[in-house]
Amino acid sequence: MIRHFLILCMVSLLVSSLKAAEIPQPAPENLKQQIVQRFTGRKAIKWGEHIPGVRTRLDTRDKVIALTLDACGSVKGKGADVRLIDFLTQEQIPATLFINARWIDANPELFRTLSQNPLFEIANHGMWHKPASISGRSVYGIAGTKNVGELVDEIELNARKIEDSTGKRPGLYRSGTAYYDEVAVEIANALGHQVAGYSILGDAGATFGAEQVRAALLKATPGDIALLHMNHPESGTGTGIMAAVPELKRRGFRFVRMSDYPLK
Repeated sequence: MIRHFLILCMVSLLVSSLKAAEIPQPAPENLKQQIVQRFTGRKAIKWGEHIPGVRTRLDTRDKVIALTLDACGSVKGKGADVRLIDFLTQEQIPATLFINARWIDANPELFRTLSQNPLFEIANHGMWHKPASISGRSVYGIAGTKNVGELVDEIELNARKIEDSTGKRPGLYRSGTAYYDEVAVEIANALGHQVAGYSILGDAGATFGAEQVRAALLKATPGDIALLHMNHPESGTGTGIMAAVPELKRRGFRFVRMSDYPLK
C-alpha cells in the first residue's frame, strides 16, 4: 500500500513537471506587448517619491534598519566606494544594492564579487536610471520614461541583465531619482517587482557631507530604510556610514537586507 502510494505521488509530480515545462515563458517583446496592452489608456495623476504602492519601511517593530546603496551609472556616477564596501564586508553589515545597468558594465568584476557575497542582495535600479513615468515627466532635470513600453524596457531589461549574470531575478526596483507615478508603480508590480522607497534620506544623492550622513542615520527608528549611494567614493557617504554604524550597534540596532522582512 505504501509503495503504491509513493509511486502515485512520483507519477503526479512527473506529470506536473511536464505540464509546467510545456508552458512557454513570454519572450521579452511578448511580455512588453502584454503590459502595453494592459495599461494603454491609463492616465497618471500622482507624481513623487512617497505615493501609494511605494514601500518605504520594513513591516516590523524589531530594532532593525536596512541600508540601501544605489549605484546609478551616470557619466559621473560610475565610481565605486570600495572602502565602504570593504567596511561593510569586514563588519558583516548586510545591505541592499540597487544597481543600474551602466554601472554593471563599468564595474563587471566588482559587480560579480558583490553578487556572490551573501551579505548583499542585488536589486534593480533600471537600465538607464530614469524616473518611472508613463508620460515622460521629469525631475531634477532628468527626463522620465515617456510611455508604458519605455518603462517596461527600463525595468525588465535590467532585471534580465542581473538575472543573466547572477542566476537570480531581482524582486525590488527603485527608479532613477526614486520618483514614480502611480501607474508606473503598478507596472513595476506587474513585472514582479516591489517598488522600494525609503524613510531616511541618508545622503541626498551623495551630496551630504560625512557628518550630515551620520546625523541622518542616527535618527533611525525600528524598521527604517535608508537611501544612500555607493558610486561616489569622493562623497561623504562612506565616512558617514562608517561613523554611524558603531553607534547604531551600541543603541541595539541590527542591520538587515530589505528582503529579510515584509515591506510596508
